Amino acid sequence: MKTTDNTVLITGGSAGIGFEIAKALVEKGNKVIITGRDASRLESAQKQLKDAVVIPFDVTDAQQVEQLVQRLNQEFPELNVVVNNAGKAFLHHLSNNTNSFGAASEEILTNYLSIVRLNEELLPLLNKQQEGAIVNVSSMVAFAPPVMLSTYAASKAALHSYTQSLRLTLSKNTSIRVFELIPPLVNTAFSKEIGGGQGISPAVVAEELLKAMEREEHEIHVGDTAQISALSRKSPQEALMVMNQSFLN
Repeated sequence: MKTTDNTVLITGGSAGIGFEIAKALVEKGNKVIITGRDASRLESAQKQLKDAVVIPFDVTDAQQVEQLVQRLNQEFPELNVVVNNAGKAFLHHLSNNTNSFGAASEEILTNYLSIVRLNEELLPLLNKQQEGAIVNVSSMVAFAPPVMLSTYAASKAALHSYTQSLRLTLSKNTSIRVFELIPPLVNTAFSKEIGGGQGISPAVVAEELLKAMEREEHEIHVGDTAQISALSRKSPQEALMVMNQSFLN
């Protein structure tokens, strides 16, 4: 798939992985629209990405989704790529009274259900284009959950499963490709609480996405993700132990 001359929507595009994807796509001559809930981050992103369109937006709000879809149809009828990057994660222990249900509810809504809704609402527009793509940003933890990110991992596992079904469905009678970007721990503000300083650069993740899109590689294992994915197929228990070494020691 071409990575130039597209019109791209990136949710959660004001920082981290989303910002780096936006930056890489702007540099390649794409029209990029980024959304986010944090006004200060959006303002900062707009200063750095002067050719990008910035739209304040909460992907979990049904009314805002409706308004965004209407605006995209009116102002950007050529939209052909959607990058679902907005996410939420909580670090908590299931055996403690840490409101695991509340955490799981927010994570499932943001990381899974909101993506299903937005994709569904934008499919009619994407289907009008000669070439289209949906990129769902998943995570290595979809294959083996760290215990302190158990409900976040569950939301990403749901997204992984959904993405496989969506890809198979849209491969028949549409020109829409479905990509899953699966990074390991990434050094972003989003992951700071879980040791993100030890992670890879978000710019590397963005670079791997663009390369994979050009190669038509639909499941994109970045960094150590390929090893964990392979290990989870060979021995799910061993993969679980590897992902929880610090907890077990």
